[in-house]
Amino acid sequence: MSGMSRRRCSGRTHVLILTLLFGMPCVFGARYAHAGLFDDEEARRQIKDISIKTNERLDTFAKGQIELANQIQALREENSRLRGQVETLTYELDSARKRQQDFYVDLDGRLRKLEPQVAQSAEARSADDGKPPVDPPRKAVSDPAAETREYEAALNLFRANKLKEAAAAFESFTKAHPDSTLTPSAQYWLGNAHYSLRDCKKAIDAHRLVASKWPAHPKAPDALLNVATCQQELADAKSAKMTLDTLLAKYPDSTAATTARQRLKK
Repeated sequence: MSGMSRRRCSGRTHVLILTLLFGMPCVFGARYAHAGLFDDEEARRQIKDISIKTNERLDTFAKGQIELANQIQALREENSRLRGQVETLTYELDSARKRQQDFYVDLDGRLRKLEPQVAQSAEARSADDGKPPVDPPRKAVSDPAAETREYEAALNLFRANKLKEAAAAFESFTKAHPDSTLTPSAQYWLGNAHYSLRDCKKAIDAHRLVASKWPAHPKAPDALLNVATCQQELADAKSAKMTLDTLLAKYPDSTAATTARQRLKK
């Protein structure tokens, strides 16, 4: 090969080498640029997805908080409503109990006013029969007027809802005047005072004494009914039923018996 040919080949070779040397960085640079662009877009996409999911979670959490707050507010309103109903029922129960006390006190007063008339009628019947009236046995030292004042004072304490004082007053009366015509009534009101004080055991004892010691007294049927009421409140349904059955057997025509029948039907 001539010198001229060798020089041409050498020149081409140099050009090829230079092209490869200077072209490779461009190719690699383009590849790196494309890869970098791809990585940025992927990162932005992931960040966007994370942002969307985070916002969704925050929205869900916020909605849950709002719903919880609404539920708490609803519970507060319901609690307030129920508290108002309880207060109303308590007031109505106290009012009904007070009306019942007033009713029985008034009835007690009316019955005691009738007692002298009954005694006079007995004397009139004895006169018609030609027999001398028989005076009921009385203690020589008894003072009916003083007994009546003492009894009325205890009854006024009960009417004023001073229950502890009333119970003490009625108990003192029964001990001081065991033979008084007012003692059965005082014993009956002693039982009512204990019941109003939520002491059912003492109330039962007091009312039982009325029914056993003075079975012919007008308050005896009511005393048995009160015993049954206390037994029911003490969750002694069996004893309550027995007491109501006894009431129906002994006093079938009394007002208390009507109530007893209604309770036994339930």
